[in-house]
This record gives sequence, C-alpha cells and structure tokens, in this order.
Amino acid sequence: MNKREFIAAVAAKAKLPKNEAAEVVNAVLDVIANTVATGEKVSITGFGSFEQVHKPARAARNPTTGVEVKVAESWAPKFRPGSDFKELVNVTGRQVANR
Repeated sequence: MNKREFIAAVAAKAKLPKNEAAEVVNAVLDVIANTVATGEKVSITGFGSFEQVHKPARAARNPTTGVEVKVAESWAPKFRPGSDFKELVNVTGRQVANR
C-alpha cells in the first residue's frame, strides 16, 4: 500500500473526503517525524512507538574489495510495534499462509 492508497483507505474508514483525509494523514506523519527528529519518543498504545536511535561511528569493510572504511556516526528513526499490532500481524499472517 502506498501513501495514496493509504489516504483513500483512511478516507473510506473515517467517511471523510479524500482531501480532508490527506490533510489528517499528512499532519499525523509530520507530527511523528518532527517529534522523533527532536529526540522525543512517540508512543501510540497498542500500535507501537517511534523513537530516535544513535548509531556510533564504526569501521566497516567493503565486501567487494575488502578495504576498511570508516562509517560516520548517525541518528536514525526506529519503530517498535506494540503487542496488539504484533498479534494482529501474527494471526493475519497465519490465515494468509493457510489459504
């Protein structure tokens, strides 16, 4: 599902016009992204949490040449699914696999 399909699904579920659903989806995504970018955690009970993680500088090896390269430190977003979300995916995944 891409963003356009996601907005259409939200519009159908919430019985909203697509343009209003797009505004809501974009606002939610902006709030999550901006909050995580400032280092705060966003937790949505039952769904999951979004947070920022630090990846320290490290040495890596180019698999083709074997030459060691330095990888700079970075910060990255991380998502951890909540228990309700995990259970839904587990149950639905089993149903799809058994078709």
